Amino acid sequence: MLTIEKYSFGVGDRFAHQAAAQLRSFTRLAEKGIHVAPVWNKSNREHTFVGSEPQSVYDAAAAAVEKLGFDRPWHVDADHIGLKTVEPFLPCSDFFTLDVADSIGKPADQADIDAFVAKHSELIGTLELEGLSAPLTITEEDVRRVAGQYMLATKEAGEIDRHIASVKGEGNYIAEVSMDETDEPQTPPELLIILAMLADENIRVQTIAPKFTGRFNKGVDYVGDLAQFEREFNDDVAVLAHAVKAYGLPEVLKLSVHSGSDKFSLYPIIRDCLKRTGAGVHLKTAGTTWLEEIIGLAEAGGDGLALAKEIYVYALEHVDELCAPYASVIDIDRSQLPDSAAVEKLDGPAFAELIRHIPSNPNFNANVRQLLHVSFKVAAKAGARYTDLLESNEEIVGQQVTQNIYDRHLLALFIDEDGKAIGTGA
Repeated sequence: MLTIEKYSFGVGDRFAHQAAAQLRSFTRLAEKGIHVAPVWNKSNREHTFVGSEPQSVYDAAAAAVEKLGFDRPWHVDADHIGLKTVEPFLPCSDFFTLDVADSIGKPADQADIDAFVAKHSELIGTLELEGLSAPLTITEEDVRRVAGQYMLATKEAGEIDRHIASVKGEGNYIAEVSMDETDEPQTPPELLIILAMLADENIRVQTIAPKFTGRFNKGVDYVGDLAQFEREFNDDVAVLAHAVKAYGLPEVLKLSVHSGSDKFSLYPIIRDCLKRTGAGVHLKTAGTTWLEEIIGLAEAGGDGLALAKEIYVYALEHVDELCAPYASVIDIDRSQLPDSAAVEKLDGPAFAELIRHIPSNPNFNANVRQLLHVSFKVAAKAGARYTDLLESNEEIVGQQVTQNIYDRHLLALFIDEDGKAIGTGA
């Protein structure tokens, strides 16, 4: 069975030009004794916006692996797919994120709910699981409610998983189930019930992405109660460990944190939990690399800076159109977006400072960063003009990409305050 490594990290590459720069961050981390598997991810929606095909993600990743002589595991994620969108990903992906958010809350068959409740009497009562902040108290009414809300979604996940297995072969891919793109977070008791339903569907789920409390806006830090997130994350880890033993789910089962890029305030919490429990984690990023491309072009000056400014000005004039698909995961104060005249006066380093996510820098503007995060299809419209500039400024752009993933993400997640790696990740 193909199994996910203990630590894995999803990297998006909108325009398939930064795979080598991304991979360098993982090789640098390996020099410190910790191995994290890179997982290149790109959703069907992103392919549609950019005009690319799933095979391009695999090709770019494979070329980077060969170029750098990378000899550790790596994966390509068919990100947020369903039955209607999975086909083009099947030949070139070995990691499939099953997105069933649209089915959450839709009514399930009452007979199926009754059968589930009858089968899983072990869920009802007070459960004292190792590692929990407090025992879980679950009533029959709770089981019925959660089953009613999530059963159709887990059945859909089963359908997608069985279709993938019919093509790829059982055990030849990694299955992740995504439940994060929904309105309400899943509590630890709810997660346990969901895992029981996934086990009943015989999904060999290796990572699961629940929705946590708080806001996970694109490309900026977490907004919410850190103490509450810490309790949820730690309790979810305990629930997963119990579900592995109780339902025969894969031993490698771990939490996946979606929209995990730049959640700097959460990284110490996640790191401490991994260090204490020995658990694994998958953290997924996406638009971070695209933003680093813009930062690199700005730093390069000349035509690169000119295009970076053009993209921002266009985005400023089309805020509603660009933000609509991402309304639930961005929070932009439009009054804090500089106008085109103000941006035109900025030199390359100053424009880069607006976007580069260093919260201590007084020139950093989270509103500009979020707007540009969702504006990658503006660059796609520029076509060869944009990609040619990426190639002619490959060194400076690549430096931004590597530095961002390595310094601001991987080190924060996997190296503690004393400079010690949290584990080998083997």
